[in-house]
Amino acid sequence: MSRASLEWDGDVAVIRMQHEENRFHPEMLAAIDDALDEVEGREGPAAVVITGEGKFFSNGLDLDYLGSAPEGEPAKILVDVHRLFARLLGFPTATIAALNGHVFAAGAMLALACDQRVMREDRGFLCLPEVDLGIPFTPGMNALIAGRLSPATAHEAMLTGRRYGGHDAVDAGIVDAAVAEDAVVSEATARAAELAGKPRDAVAAIKGRLYEDALAALTSDDTGLPGVT
Repeated sequence: MSRASLEWDGDVAVIRMQHEENRFHPEMLAAIDDALDEVEGREGPAAVVITGEGKFFSNGLDLDYLGSAPEGEPAKILVDVHRLFARLLGFPTATIAALNGHVFAAGAMLALACDQRVMREDRGFLCLPEVDLGIPFTPGMNALIAGRLSPATAHEAMLTGRRYGGHDAVDAGIVDAAVAEDAVVSEATARAAELAGKPRDAVAAIKGRLYEDALAALTSDDTGLPGVT
């Protein structure tokens, strides 16, 4: 079974992560990349919605897998995660994250790499817990977060590990809308459909210039972490 699926709703590709807590495992990363390849290969209007299943949009890195992976594999996976963030951040079509549940750590960064975020209003938290885990952000992650959030919100989210509910996340400018659970994907899809006809070359060029520093940091093989290069 693939760890992510793709289905089309008109011009909108809905990519659904569907494995446990939707943690970033190599098979999950490959499945998302394959889905994005299909979107890029399709002619005509297109946009992307990415969502999850169950209680989690994504709980970030698959730490269990990383803990048992062969030497050198964790570094490779971290580089692959960075490159997925970069691909979404600079993607040539609109990208909307439909946050169906909890959004933690690298899962939150995946959401921030998208153009917009629609969050469930009644349950689920968005959180960057790295400070409480004693894990510094990589330069690429730091650049992504700083590029997508206001300085005050980035400071609070990164240095306090605050858990934001849907409406709190809207107030902080982290997400664009908080809606009922059964409307998360449909609202994200409607927003994506409105943007599906934008010229891809222009979209890619604008994003590339707007997020030049973050894209450079995310596509570097140097993670900036001791022993992980």
